[in-house]
Amino acid sequence: MNVWLPGLVAFLVAFTTTPMARKLAIRWRFVDLPSERKIHANPLPLLGGVAIFAGLLVAGVMYLFKAHHLFSPYLGMMIGAFCLFGIGVVDDFYKSRGRDFSVAIRFLIQIGAALLIPLFGGAVRVISTPFGGGGFVAIPQVLSVVVTVVWIVGVINVFNFLDGVDGLAAGIAAISAGTLFFVALLKGDIASAIFSLAIVGAALGFLRHNFHPAKIIMGDAGSTVLGYALGSIAAIGAFKSATVVAIIVPVLALGVPIFDALRVVVVRAWRGQPVYKPDKTHVHHSLLRAGFSQRQTVALMYLVSACFSLVSMIVVLLDK
Repeated sequence: MNVWLPGLVAFLVAFTTTPMARKLAIRWRFVDLPSERKIHANPLPLLGGVAIFAGLLVAGVMYLFKAHHLFSPYLGMMIGAFCLFGIGVVDDFYKSRGRDFSVAIRFLIQIGAALLIPLFGGAVRVISTPFGGGGFVAIPQVLSVVVTVVWIVGVINVFNFLDGVDGLAAGIAAISAGTLFFVALLKGDIASAIFSLAIVGAALGFLRHNFHPAKIIMGDAGSTVLGYALGSIAAIGAFKSATVVAIIVPVLALGVPIFDALRVVVVRAWRGQPVYKPDKTHVHHSLLRAGFSQRQTVALMYLVSACFSLVSMIVVLLDK
């Protein structure tokens, strides 16, 4: 399969379905209501995740039907993405009615979706010896599953935290996925390259309608699917052998959401607040309070994310 085709298809699907999702959201009153922790003053259509998931779904199905074997970690990823999309839509519906959906149920679905990756063979299995020599040590299966699940669930939630300013989460997802695409191509991992580019396409197709002033937002149905897909690709792609470089690259590629989320969690824990409760302590909120406009805030965070990505690419090139 042409490595560029699924990415192009994902872009076209997301780009064309976003206006339709917006119309449906307005008709069904599926909107994100303003509150003291939201920066928008008016209700915004909340079905952008439909377009993002549709782009990934079409691109993923294209690849899976072309693959030599259907039972692969990427099939598990598509099933998990469907589960997260479904529970995300339910969560967004509750938001549109001014209510909160159960955090426990959402978390359990996230764990279940993450477990599909090792179930379909995508977990870290070996770790290289620290002083070279080409030796490898097998990782106990339980530890392998735990590490994989913790990583994926973590990335899901850091992307969910990031979705607070017009265009921010979609743009950072595109930059991060572009980095994973570059590294996957460098490592000769075509499947990971294809799915990474599909994320780039879906995110950019949606971003055209989501950049400030946003006509629609992605909601949890979009942010959790993007985080899940990125975390899964890092776990099952060219980064699954646990060398120092393999660990550093995805962390740097997803540096902005990861380090912002870690800082916020530490601050909330220090204050005795629930770490999962949304607030305005994220970097983008701080920049807005400092006087930056939404576009300036997003552009600055894009730049920081691109710098993290560039460093991760240099690390990979130096390791070759």
